[in-house]
Amino acid sequence: MQVSDKSGFENISINNQEITPSFDAKNPPNPQLIDACVHCGFCLSTCPSYRIIGKETDSPRGRIYLMDGINEGDIPLSPAIAQHFDTCLGCLACVTTCPSGVQYDQLIESTRAQVERNHPRSLPEKLLRQFIFSTFPYPNRLRVLLAPLLAYQKLGLQKLLRSQGWLEKFLPKQLAAMESVLPELTPQAFQDNLPEVIAAQGAKRYRVGMLLGCVQRVFLPEVNNATVRVLTANGCEVVVPKLQGCCGALSHHQGQEAQTLELAKQTIDAFADLNLDAVLVNASGCGHTLKEYGHILKDDPLYAEKAKLFSQTVKDVQEFLDHVGLTAKLSPLQDQPLAIAYQDACHMLHGQKISLEPRRLLRQIPNVQLRESVDASLCCGSAGIYNILQSEVGHELGEMKVTNLTDTGAQLIASANVGCITQIRKHLKLQNKNVLLMHPMELLDYSIRGKKLDN
Repeated sequence: MQVSDKSGFENISINNQEITPSFDAKNPPNPQLIDACVHCGFCLSTCPSYRIIGKETDSPRGRIYLMDGINEGDIPLSPAIAQHFDTCLGCLACVTTCPSGVQYDQLIESTRAQVERNHPRSLPEKLLRQFIFSTFPYPNRLRVLLAPLLAYQKLGLQKLLRSQGWLEKFLPKQLAAMESVLPELTPQAFQDNLPEVIAAQGAKRYRVGMLLGCVQRVFLPEVNNATVRVLTANGCEVVVPKLQGCCGALSHHQGQEAQTLELAKQTIDAFADLNLDAVLVNASGCGHTLKEYGHILKDDPLYAEKAKLFSQTVKDVQEFLDHVGLTAKLSPLQDQPLAIAYQDACHMLHGQKISLEPRRLLRQIPNVQLRESVDASLCCGSAGIYNILQSEVGHELGEMKVTNLTDTGAQLIASANVGCITQIRKHLKLQNKNVLLMHPMELLDYSIRGKKLDN
């Protein structure tokens, strides 16, 4: 049988005699949401996977067509078809662009869960995914893994192997990609040092909870420490629940439904009954997922209402500080004007619709000049673990992002997401660009403490 082509890509031949995997009855892509797509093509110019791969089937419009075909039984959920869903970064740029208001975020979310349940992956894929999802969301497990990697860095083996190009030659490409974004590890990465309650400096204005994150507390512990100092300096008492773990963002973005639900409920419980004015997050991917808890847990009779109420308390830390205002005095980061390029993380810009708030905060630092890059809304290619699972596309997007950011002539890049930071840092090194990269909370922390960048 030949499936007619609605969207401009090649017809797909299906052997009716073969039994092929399909979507199951548990929350398939909603046909009403699918029908909202009028195939106008506005999404094509903003879709990073379509930009790189150039195939209609690797665009939002093409994927929606495939979802519809699988729902109708006209297209099988074959390995070739599943790959087109895997190439989606989940950046949500198409949601921002779509003039018809297509909720592609909900469509790809339900599709990815279907793919994970119904698509038989190869053994290497299964092992890699099992390793990632049994390690990355659990900080203590991740720390066990990183212990030998600390020695690998300190003994100079990483520098030697990278300089010789041996990792790309001898490791599977996904493992080589994983190693390539490994940041410089410090002893601080191996323990959580923040107390459970940190008092506000001066008069207490707010009592807020703070999410540490799973990967961030290990890879970028300095960002969490800076965030606490900024909040306390601006009159916030900060509560850091000891029982908190991963928020589930990593699992959610890859269709790991059961793990996502478990981690979401654990996070809600960790912040329950603490009498908080807000739950603050300093990583955009985590923030977007926490704000989606009401949707993620809508079918859970015990947590549906709690999740909805919890999501209403979640704020990105930049969003929160912009709203309540800074009270701490800010000092210049250097004596001369400082040109900063702020990098919009996808789940901040497209997911949470936060863009002006971080820029307003940075402009309050004396001598700061913000510069905007070309293609500022294009994904950097990190997208959670996309730069590991789809390493070639992720690498090309990373190259483009760093080129565009450094072409602004900025002396410093500010980014508010752990994945973006590790991805951009990698490509800055590959392009031999001597440009600083810091989280906005680190910049505010420096400014409040009167610490200069050149110190």
